[in-house]
Amino acid sequence: MFRSALAILGAALIPIGVIIAFLTPIIPVGLPIVILGVVLLARNAVWGRRFVQNTLARHPKLERFAPDWLLRLIFGEVHKES
Repeated sequence: MFRSALAILGAALIPIGVIIAFLTPIIPVGLPIVILGVVLLARNAVWGRRFVQNTLARHPKLERFAPDWLLRLIFGEVHKES
């Protein structure tokens, strides 16, 4: 139940972060909120983790922008799809 609540919180933080990003274009406040939402969703929901893995597999250039510590935070181990 706690993991479900964290997954729901992560899913809610993603659109909230996008809205905040559009409201504050000069100061990137929304980006950390979106990243936190993606991390919570990927760590606590199977479908969220699968979505992130499929997105990185379809768009390998995105993985270049994600530092290793963020991928370890999301997947719990070093994620390499090579």
